[in-house]
Amino acid sequence: MEKIIVYQKPTCTTSRKALKYLTEKGVEFEKVNYYEKKFTKNKLKTLLKKMGLKAEDILRRRDKAYKELDLKHKKYTQAELIAKMVENPDLIERPIIEKGDKAILARPVEKIDELL
Repeated sequence: MEKIIVYQKPTCTTSRKALKYLTEKGVEFEKVNYYEKKFTKNKLKTLLKKMGLKAEDILRRRDKAYKELDLKHKKYTQAELIAKMVENPDLIERPIIEKGDKAILARPVEKIDELL
């Protein structure tokens, strides 16, 4: 069976809901706090590809860093956005759940069923 990895922030309500959801379904998983074990540019690119998304699709638009960097008005390339996200993990929506060659942004947590 393919390993499930949950990239999350322990203080995030949606991350905690996702972990609880998986636990209640009896699913084994590995959790990664991506504030402690930061994403590399390659890892984030790989996850985006597995999700079929672009960097702007997983930007946390309500975050302070989003406003400070003026990401709404400035135009960045995918590579530049990914670099900013790696530098500042607050810019990344969470939780991201990876299983084999697929990944999802688990918002709402019921999206997890797509991987199970």
